[in-house]
Formats: sequence, C-alpha cells, structure tokens
Amino acid sequence: MQPFTTLTSTVAPLELSNVDTDQIIPKQFLKRIERTGYGEFLFFDWRQRPDFVLNRPGYRGAQILLAGRNFGCGSSREHAAWALEQYGFRCVLAPSFADIFHSNAGKNGILLVTLPEEQLERLLLQAKAGDGYALTVSLEENTITDAFGLELRFETDPFRRECLLGGLDDIGLTLRHGDALTAYEQRHDADAWMRARA
Repeated sequence: MQPFTTLTSTVAPLELSNVDTDQIIPKQFLKRIERTGYGEFLFFDWRQRPDFVLNRPGYRGAQILLAGRNFGCGSSREHAAWALEQYGFRCVLAPSFADIFHSNAGKNGILLVTLPEEQLERLLLQAKAGDGYALTVSLEENTITDAFGLELRFETDPFRRECLLGGLDDIGLTLRHGDALTAYEQRHDADAWMRARA
C-alpha cells in the first residue's frame, strides 16, 4: 500500500449525501475475480450523464473528493474502496462516513477526513467556482490548506494514521512481526520433530 503523507491535488465536488456503495461501484461489477480493474467503473451509472462532475475536463485527475454526509453507506463491499483508489482518489472529505466503508478505505490507502458541514460547504463553493481548485492535505500535520490562506485541522484515529503514514495494510502489519513469526515457526517445527521421534 502506498503511504499517505502529504497530498496536493485538485478537488472534485460531489454534492450528494447518502452515497451508497452500490452507487460507488454497481453490483454487476462484483463478479470479477480479480482485485484490480475497478476504477473505470467508479460511479458507473452517474458517469453516463455528460454533466457528471468526473466527466468534466477540469476535474479529471482529481485525487481529493468532496462528498456529502454518510458517504459509503449501504453494503459492506470492499470493492467500493478499491474502485475509488484505482480511479485515483487518495482522500475523501465529508461530514460523516459509514463505519464499514471507513475501515475498508483506510485498509486500502484512502484517507477519510471528517469535517463539519459548514467547512465542507466552503470547500464545495470554492471547488464549484472554477475548475482547478486545489487543496493540500497533510496527514503528518493533520491540516488542510489551500493557496488562499485556508487552514483547517482534522483528527484521525491514531492506529489508522500510523498505518496510512507507513503504507501498512493488514498484510504489512503482520509482516512487521516477521522475525517473531519465523522464530515461532522454527520452535513449532522443532517441537513437532521431537514429538515425532518420541
């Protein structure tokens, strides 16, 4: 997993609340056996509309998504986080997130930042005012800044923050204990060999 330290990117405004995981990645794409290739299907139904935000040239390549409250609600499919990450989003800012989606996103390298609605409204206005509005999100400093003097602070779960800064998914966390695991396996193998000889 790619570490998340500081990200500067244009911002894509998605002015919708209660965006569920079936809207993020529709069910017909869950039949794939691979864990890759989901980015092209992100918000698939909405992207059929020419005026959808991600179809506008000024928002292409944005790595920060602004969303309404309760983002990622609905089913627990991890595919939603895969689709966002594979499309290119590294950070989502919203007033609230569904719990399971919050966990899935963090495990896939996406920083979710919860902001008060009034702060998010200010950011949405800036992002809609003209293509190219950019933010810098620093997980090291827990700040969000822009080129016009904005500075917002946010909180993150300490464990998730450590994982994102270090680029550690569940496998990476386990491998940090590689020496202890190897020592255990060697002891276990030696004990089994001794029992077999007894």
